[in-house]
Amino acid sequence: MADEKKRLIRARDEKRARFRRYGRDVKKRLAETWRKPKGQHNKLRRKVGAKGPYPKPGYGSPTEVRGLHPSGYRDMVVATPAAIADLDPNVHAVRIAAAVGGKKRAEIRDLAEKAGFRILNPGPTAAPTAEPAEEEAVSDE
Repeated sequence: MADEKKRLIRARDEKRARFRRYGRDVKKRLAETWRKPKGQHNKLRRKVGAKGPYPKPGYGSPTEVRGLHPSGYRDMVVATPAAIADLDPNVHAVRIAAAVGGKKRAEIRDLAEKAGFRILNPGPTAAPTAEPAEEEAVSDE
């Protein structure tokens, strides 16, 4: 990855604000995900500084690195082994879909490793083997 790209990703992460929903600390049922405040007297809508950051154009990331994973690759969700054929290992990183089972996950992981992809969520590498625990017999003889 080019040094300029690394610098831009670092700059993007340094200026990134965490926009949180107004009132999330008052009501437990509210998620922290951003929702635009619409109330007439809402201080965050009126952009009172102490109430937290409000999304505006200055928070955008550079266009060269917008949407990239922090590793510098474009994050692609893969659900079938055939989907790997359309991707480029120099540009894309593979994330295996959550609904994929163990056998297909292992197959996708093997194909991706052979093709030279970076796998963002490889999961367990091998199935645990069931070995009987050896218990030492204590003899008084």
